[in-house]
Parts: sequence; C-alpha cells; structure tokens
Amino acid sequence: MKSKNRKQCAECKKSSTDHLTRLGIHSGKYDFTVALAGNPNTGKSTVFNRLTGLHQHTGNWPGKTVTRAEGGFIYQEKRYKLIDLPGTYSLLSNTRDEEIARNYILFGQPDVTIIVVDSTRLERNLNLVLQILEITEKAVVCLNLVDEASRHQLKIDEKKLMRDLGVPVIPTSARNGDGIPKLLQGIHEVVHGIYPCKPHRIRIESEQLKNAIDTLVGKLDEIYPDLPNTRWVALRLIEGDQSIIQAIKNGTFKNLVFDQTKKEEVIVA
Repeated sequence: MKSKNRKQCAECKKSSTDHLTRLGIHSGKYDFTVALAGNPNTGKSTVFNRLTGLHQHTGNWPGKTVTRAEGGFIYQEKRYKLIDLPGTYSLLSNTRDEEIARNYILFGQPDVTIIVVDSTRLERNLNLVLQILEITEKAVVCLNLVDEASRHQLKIDEKKLMRDLGVPVIPTSARNGDGIPKLLQGIHEVVHGIYPCKPHRIRIESEQLKNAIDTLVGKLDEIYPDLPNTRWVALRLIEGDQSIIQAIKNGTFKNLVFDQTKKEEVIVA
C-alpha cells in the first residue's frame, strides 16, 4: 500500500512539473530575470539546481573574484534567467558578498527575487528577507527545509507569514523536489502581476526623518533620474552607508545604475 502511495505521489510531482524545462547554462534569450538570494546554508544552491538542472558554478562577477552562477529554465512557454547571488546574512554592504547581492537586487532590478530561508532558523533568516523587501516589491519567499522543521516538530503558518510579509511564501524541501512546482507557479504569478505583492515596509513615525528622506529623494531623483528605489538609497545615506557615500563623492555611483537595454550583467563598485 505504501509503495502504491509513493508511486502516485511521484506521478503527481512529475505531472506538476511538466511545464518546466531546465536549460542549464544555455539560457540564451530570455523573458524574465530571477535573482536567487538567501543566507548561507539554506539550501539555496539546491533550489538553483532544481530549477536549472545545473550542478556546477560558472564564472565570476564583473571585476570580482566572487563566483557567479547563472542558468535558465522555461516555465509555461516563458524563458527565465536565474542568477544565484552570494549567500549573505544582510545587505548592509559590510562584505563584498553583501555588496554584490545588494547592488544586483537594487540596480539590476530582477523581475522577481526568490529569497530562500531555512525553516528551522526562520527568525534569523527574516532579517535578510525584510531588508530585501525594503528594496524590491517583487519577491517570493522559499520556505525551504520544511522536512527538517517537521522532524524537529516545528510548525510554521505560511499563510499568516504571507499576509505579514505581503509576498508569496512557498514551503519546499528542495533536495526532495517537494514544493518546487508551487514555487514555479509563485514566480509566474509575481512576474505576470497575477499576485500583487505588497511587501512589508518600515513605518517611519518621525516627521523630521520623513522630511529628511523626502529632501534626499528629491535631490537623488534630480541627479540620478534612472535610479530605482531612491527612498532606500536615501535611508542608506542617512544611516551613513560609506560605500554609497564614497561612490557619490568619487563619481562612480552613476555606474551602478543598471543598463536595462543590456540586462546581461550588473556593474558593481
């Protein structure tokens, strides 16, 4: 009886991934770009391999020694390019990995960012989730390692988490392939606007701080009209982010703005 149930489950999983074609590194022309972010040791590479069919990393980030992995897949007749960002605990740009991840999400403007989190260490992982949601509105949280969480008798209410975060939250066990079809559907719904993301954002109560942000946003819009999410950049300036401050001072900040006509690589400082 158990053998029969496993067979039916396998057939169900197979039919639900019929619309997925893994392209490996041969993504060619594509319709959408997807960034893959997350803390180290969350199973992010396993998610990448499940979606693309790849099992190795290729190339480096422009001007960096940090490994860059990218691959592609087709889902429901649309081609996706998947960029595996370095694993980081935050986007505060204290390390090279954090700088690369932050710059790609902000200036590269992927069509959707998958944020892989460890279900057994959710509280620790939410720090990065909230930082990414401050930058981009289009995100999907991949609640990975749910099998491990279940083994430790941890239960997560993903529906409540989805309401609180304002973006899709998809439970997965990437190493077993569980939840991958729903993750693909979540990506599809976000990039096509079927799921309207309303991400959690920090509420600022101080009128003085609001005025300072508005003033900076106005100046940034005037100097850098193509700059995405000027509010986030203004907040980083107020908080004293030295990498952004120095880039503005030495004139290299404008090089960070991603050229949407290329959409092939991101220039990072």
